[in-house]
Amino acid sequence: MPTIKPLLLCFLLLTFNVVFSQKQELLELENIISSKTEQFSNDVNFKKSLELLVNEKWDSTLLYTAKILQSDEAVNLELQKYYLFLRGYSLQRKKNNEGAKEVFHKIKNPFALSSHVQSYLGEIALEENNFSKALGIFQKIEKEWDSEVKGISLSNVKHNIGLCFLHLKKLKNAEEYLTNSIELYEKDKDTVELVGAYGDIANLYYEQYKDDLAIPYFIKAYKFSKNVDNFTLKKNTAKNMAVVEENRKDLTAALKYRKEYEKWNDSLNNHNKIWELAQLEKKLAVEKKQVEVDLLTAENNAKVAERNSFFYIVIALVILLLVITFFYRLNVKSKKTILTQKEELDVLNATKDQLFSIVSHDLRSSVNTLKLSNKKVIRNIEKENISEAHQILQHNSTVVSSAYNLLDNLLNWAMLQTKQSYFEIQEIHLHFTVEHVVYNYIPLLEEKQLQFTNSVAKGIKVLADQESLKIILRNLLDNAMKFSEAKDEIKIYTEEINDDSIAIIVEDSGIGMDLKTQEKLLATTITVEKRTHKNIIGSGLGLQLCKSMIQKNKGKLSIQSELGKGTKMIVSLPKPLVNG
Repeated sequence: MPTIKPLLLCFLLLTFNVVFSQKQELLELENIISSKTEQFSNDVNFKKSLELLVNEKWDSTLLYTAKILQSDEAVNLELQKYYLFLRGYSLQRKKNNEGAKEVFHKIKNPFALSSHVQSYLGEIALEENNFSKALGIFQKIEKEWDSEVKGISLSNVKHNIGLCFLHLKKLKNAEEYLTNSIELYEKDKDTVELVGAYGDIANLYYEQYKDDLAIPYFIKAYKFSKNVDNFTLKKNTAKNMAVVEENRKDLTAALKYRKEYEKWNDSLNNHNKIWELAQLEKKLAVEKKQVEVDLLTAENNAKVAERNSFFYIVIALVILLLVITFFYRLNVKSKKTILTQKEELDVLNATKDQLFSIVSHDLRSSVNTLKLSNKKVIRNIEKENISEAHQILQHNSTVVSSAYNLLDNLLNWAMLQTKQSYFEIQEIHLHFTVEHVVYNYIPLLEEKQLQFTNSVAKGIKVLADQESLKIILRNLLDNAMKFSEAKDEIKIYTEEINDDSIAIIVEDSGIGMDLKTQEKLLATTITVEKRTHKNIIGSGLGLQLCKSMIQKNKGKLSIQSELGKGTKMIVSLPKPLVNG
């Protein structure tokens, strides 16, 4: 029994085609699509796409369908599926299997040609040697096969299932399906597919060394190939017979088949060369014609250019003038933009430097103070000096509160500078907003023994952003408390300025300030300096934040103060047209 049969698998790679030849398949596919898309019979674009496909112009089909699908014109959802189908089919015929799979998977059910889509995906899986996936697809098609579904042959489905089983080494199943497909092919008298089917089942038996069963099918395949016009089938059947005879040691017969194989191989090569030559001649003829057309066009263009040269020169000069004007304006605009960006960057850098100064100065000072105070607390607790430890902890509480307020102001300042804060100016009941802010300060006011009075009438309204107004009041109240001694008084009240504005006044009877300090506080930059007041920790950031937010609320800030006589912080804000 021979053991070497290396060339008998060529048929297994040649029988993935559907029952019909490509041209027959395209005509059948055209009929199927036309019958399914009668409602789109008046669509010129779809008719053109289908015509390009039937004429095997795959690239033109892809370009045309892509243009339609990407256009702004509304395309019926069902018609979109058919455009995708034409694209997937064209990509498959161009051997772009990855592209074909991607397009076919975009076609969602329900779709009238879903069985055809699955069939083509099965063919692609076979070509990629993904036999398990192909088997699943073709078995599903076999299960759902309907005789009324045109273009999908049950014999071809069974043949492909048999091929999958054969490659998966499930030879018993392969034999069953290949035999069934042969019976159907014989019934349909499909000579071309019979040649392939006979060759496949012959290989099935030959691989199992069942030469008595295999050789008759090889002979049948060879004889049937005589009646087809496919040089590839003729070549491969002759080659298979040569290998069979070589394995049977009949070298004379093997030599005969080898010569026939060479003849058909040469014929196939010659046929391909003739086709290539015809294509080349066609290309040269087209190029020659194009040269003639280009020459005539050039001559005509030269005459037109000569006749209208003056007109073109004028247009060129006008365009040149417009371009110069455009670039001049663009240059001016660019310079303005660069200058604006530089100014903004300078402001941001200044803000960054100021914020770093605040963090490095005040926060570091607060943390260092807490560090030293904690050591004192530990020593006093060890010595059981509870009274002294309590006083230090109270001082630490003040430091922590100041540091927390500084951090809160830093956050709000950063959000304001980076334009991340949300602003909504609306009517606000001022009395209740003051009450809401003061509520959190009641324990601190009592601890410091300060008297507070909210004299804002309940009917007073202002136009402002609610959250930013709270930040303004909180910082002004916090400053009033910082610069007040025990038993001092703090009060908030309003005064009418005119019909459009109202003044909110935060007044304290604390240490006050001189004129130079007032001017410095009203300046536009953050002030970072050491405070002369022994119990005050701050940087001026809170007041700077107040000024920015007051300005954003379309208001104004002013100060009235004298050393030793207290301070009035006056915030002027717009009021509603009707102030109840």
